[in-house]
Formats: sequence, structure tokens, C-alpha cells
Amino acid sequence: MSTDPAPKWRRLEPDERKEQIFACAARLFGERPYTEVSTSDIANEAGVARGLINHYFGTKRELYLAVVRRALTVPHVGVEILPAGSLEERADSAIHWFLDLITSRGQMWLTAITPEGIGRDPDVDRIVEEADQESADLVLEAVGLSRDSEHGKELNALVRAFGGMVKSAGREWLVRGELNRQQVHALLSKSLVTLVGEVFPVVQGKDRAES
Repeated sequence: MSTDPAPKWRRLEPDERKEQIFACAARLFGERPYTEVSTSDIANEAGVARGLINHYFGTKRELYLAVVRRALTVPHVGVEILPAGSLEERADSAIHWFLDLITSRGQMWLTAITPEGIGRDPDVDRIVEEADQESADLVLEAVGLSRDSEHGKELNALVRAFGGMVKSAGREWLVRGELNRQQVHALLSKSLVTLVGEVFPVVQGKDRAES
């Protein structure tokens, strides 16, 4: 019995084919600058006609934006799987899960947090801003808060500032190799505990004192 992999051109259901194209595009955009990836490259990698890319995703730019959006979107399951327990235990679990997530997304996560080659693009900026806001909302939800609660906007901003450190730490680990995963995990989990356990109450208390 042959053990050769199935050819790229084997018949797939539309959703499977679309996902295959998307995965190939994400890999190529992660490996090369935006300007060095063509729709023909993506089509060849996926084993499809170039017109099928246009059918599913529109232009190369639209496909790139879709890839960036998924790379930066943190699934809600990240909150749902958190264990019951202390703040320290939940923060440790959340950071472990997140580092697994960005590892699975590979080079594309790094490309998405520092998009280059497409130029200054307001749509990319908007996607990054929305992803930062939504990720911060998930952190707030995990500790029983929301952006709509009292002081929610300030707390969301604090988490977004923490998110900047998350991206920087990710680059130190995945690009520069100056930190390993264990060190990044310790940095982020302990910082998250401090943010939620110590900084949040200070901000909330200060606002109440001034009111």
C-alpha cells in the first residue's frame, strides 16, 4: 500500500480547499515580505488555479489582511479553559496556553505584530488595534471584569500596555533568542499577576478617591 502523501490537487470540499489556501498563504507571508509573495506563488503552493484565490479571498491584499487578522485574534476558548484557582494559577495557565498558541501560528504571528512590506496601511493598523482591544477584553473577562464596567476603559488600556510587553518578549524569544520560553513564561505570568492583583486596585482606588 502506498504511503505517499495525497497530492495537493486532490478533490476537497470548498471549506477544506479555502482553509488549505489560507494555510499556504499564511506560511508564505510568514516566510517572505509581502511584496515578494504573489497570488501565483500561493496558488502553486496550494495546488490550485489562481482564480480560486480571487474567488475565495479577493485580492492578495484582502487575503493578507485575513491572515493578519487570524494571526492576532485570541480565541475565546483561552478564557473558557482557565482552571478554577488562585490568580497565580490562572495567570500561569493563561500564559502557558498563549505561548502554545503563538508557537502553533509560527512565523506569521511575528509578521503580523510587525507588518512590513505592505506599507503604512490603515486597515492593518485597524486590525492590530481591534485585536489588542479584544485580547484585553478577554483578560478582563477572565478576572470577572469588562471594558463596560466601572474603570473598564482604563483597565483595558492597562492590559493593552501589558500586551506591548507580550509582543516584545515574544520577539526576544522567537527572533533574537535572548530569552527562552521558560523565562518568557515567568516574565509574563508574574507581570500579569502584578497587573491584575496590584495595579488594577490602585487605578480603581485612585479614581474613587478623586470622585
